[in-house]
Amino acid sequence: MNLTPVLVTGLFAGGVSCAAVQGGLLTGVITRQRALGATATTVDRPASRGWTRLGDDLVPVGGFLSGKLVSHTLLGALLGAVGGAAQLSVDTRTWLQLGAGLLIVVFGLAQLGVPGFRSIVVEPPASWMRLVRTGARMRTALAPAILGLLTVLLPCGVTLSVEALALASGSPVEGAATMAIFVLGTGPLFALLGYAARVAATVWRGRLALATGLVVLGMGLYTLNGGLELAGSPLAASRLAQTLGATPPAADTTATTVDAGTQTVTITARSSSYSPANVKVKAGLPTTLMVRTDHTQGCIRALVIRDLGMQKILPATGETRIDLGVLQPGRLDYTCGMGMYSGTITIDRQD
Repeated sequence: MNLTPVLVTGLFAGGVSCAAVQGGLLTGVITRQRALGATATTVDRPASRGWTRLGDDLVPVGGFLSGKLVSHTLLGALLGAVGGAAQLSVDTRTWLQLGAGLLIVVFGLAQLGVPGFRSIVVEPPASWMRLVRTGARMRTALAPAILGLLTVLLPCGVTLSVEALALASGSPVEGAATMAIFVLGTGPLFALLGYAARVAATVWRGRLALATGLVVLGMGLYTLNGGLELAGSPLAASRLAQTLGATPPAADTTATTVDAGTQTVTITARSSSYSPANVKVKAGLPTTLMVRTDHTQGCIRALVIRDLGMQKILPATGETRIDLGVLQPGRLDYTCGMGMYSGTITIDRQD
């Protein structure tokens, strides 16, 4: 899975959107922690007072983020396991991907203040809010970490869309990685906006609203395109130029070999692409697709051929042979399990 958009979304959207839900609670914890620590600070060392105060702020923030990382990573693993155990069909993967993309787009438009969307706010049940506030009142050294653990009950809108991605991954490892990367992305800006002085946070939040909305919108469109790729839509990025009438790029002919009336087409699945991206075969011949991998990681190992109803999990290293049967003239598309990477088999008529 390409986790870079998840990281960018956490870095920007998490700092603004999630801080709006959780920042006030953490600010209260930091204030109380500082009050408790003040009684233990010696008065005769004024030169170190500034550093001590900075440490009093950073230690609770670190505890909070650590607790949040643990709970959200475990949730991501659980969601990925549920998606994997359910053996998601191609249609289910497609609808989950489209739903996640649309959800992120909606929150991006809401962040940008687009009329009709600006009033959209996702709020947890009041009972969950009371539970988390109870955790925020704990005057112990573990209070920030406990609060961080409990924030799994207080997801902001963007977090919900990332949880949908974790579910759609169908893998405990990828689900956990998705949520962990998102939380790590929220760290710098979340700390800056949620834990700094209230006046500074208010000023910065206003200036970052536009940039954050654009990043969230971009992430939503990227995720939505993955769903369109899985669905085989003519509006998907890999097909849009051809849909608009452009000449498709020339297909590779060197990847196909014919022996005793059977053809074999060979592609390589790298961690970031299928290569060649477009290969040419002949119609009317029994065809085998051979996929080579070499330390390949990510969702590209989940190969989906929608038109044939096939899903194959490729080994990290090795060769996988897939019987495609006798192909008819046209094109056969395949994607990774998240629709983020795609390839095409162009099927020509026999001469």
